[in-house]
Amino acid sequence: MKIRRASIIGIVSGLLLCLGGTAFWLKLEMDDALGSKLSLNQPIIYEIPTGQSLVGVTGDLTRMRILERPVFLIWHARLTGTASMIKAGEYQLSPDLSAAEMLELFVSGRVFQRSLTIVEGWTFRELLDAVGSAPTLESTLDDIAPENMMAKIGFPDTHPEGRFLPDTYHFPKGTTDADFLIRAYRAMEHYLDKTWRGRDAGLPLETPYDALILASIVEKETAIPEERERIAGVFVQRLRKGMRLQTDPTVIYGIGAAFDGNLRRRDLDRDTPYNTYTRKGLPPTPIANPGTAAIDAVMHPLVDGSLYFVAKGDGSHHFSATYEEHTQAVTRFQLRGKGGKKKQGG
Repeated sequence: MKIRRASIIGIVSGLLLCLGGTAFWLKLEMDDALGSKLSLNQPIIYEIPTGQSLVGVTGDLTRMRILERPVFLIWHARLTGTASMIKAGEYQLSPDLSAAEMLELFVSGRVFQRSLTIVEGWTFRELLDAVGSAPTLESTLDDIAPENMMAKIGFPDTHPEGRFLPDTYHFPKGTTDADFLIRAYRAMEHYLDKTWRGRDAGLPLETPYDALILASIVEKETAIPEERERIAGVFVQRLRKGMRLQTDPTVIYGIGAAFDGNLRRRDLDRDTPYNTYTRKGLPPTPIANPGTAAIDAVMHPLVDGSLYFVAKGDGSHHFSATYEEHTQAVTRFQLRGKGGKKKQGG
């Protein structure tokens, strides 16, 4: 039986048309699936375990009813060579993310960043309390005494006070408390070194550590940004003149855990290495972790002749160039019940 050539051509053409139509339909379905947004009402954190395959991930997301038509995402990943390139870690998935964008995220390794803030003015013990209670960090230092902490993180023979730069730090899951402290320590070293090299000439400070000590005092003396440079200037001028700094925060630090919140005259008279009423010069170590603004203020102080300042009762201070003017300010702002304690230099 002979089959006409025209018939064969017709049959083949029909098959090709069918196959072409199927391919076209699959292309449309794939594009639609890849462009579809994830089925989420709000952002979530999704973790890809180490060693998990894309098939395992898409199966998991499908069971969670987050991803629809996973087969198309798998096909796309295999065609583009990215199926084996996804990286383990935590990822933030949001409702506006498409399936294709999610795959790009998994391949990029842009994992979700946790965070912890070191607050300006925190002491080392306050920092340790925050780090130890942070659920975002893995604990490895719980059994280490504070006095042994610096050796444990690789900086032996280093006093810990003031050594950690206040900032908000972002980090992935798996970061340890030791990792966090090392990073904050190195950040402080870097910032202190950079600003020390650009400091004003003629400062009565011999080392970057001296600047760190003074910055910690400035940090504790005021929370008003506009006052930092001026307060730093008062202390700089006192150091130049050989005057005692006479600043309450150093006395309080020297009292330590025994401080009950009320600074008395006898506390100012009781000598400790940190009592700047009884001793000249800087205390032996910082008294807190100063922020970048306090460090900048010490490196570039406003020296305007002021040698005294007194709290006005509203968080700000009155500055004076002479002791007589300072005594009048104390009477005005404190002895009449409008302020706190008397301040000589701070």
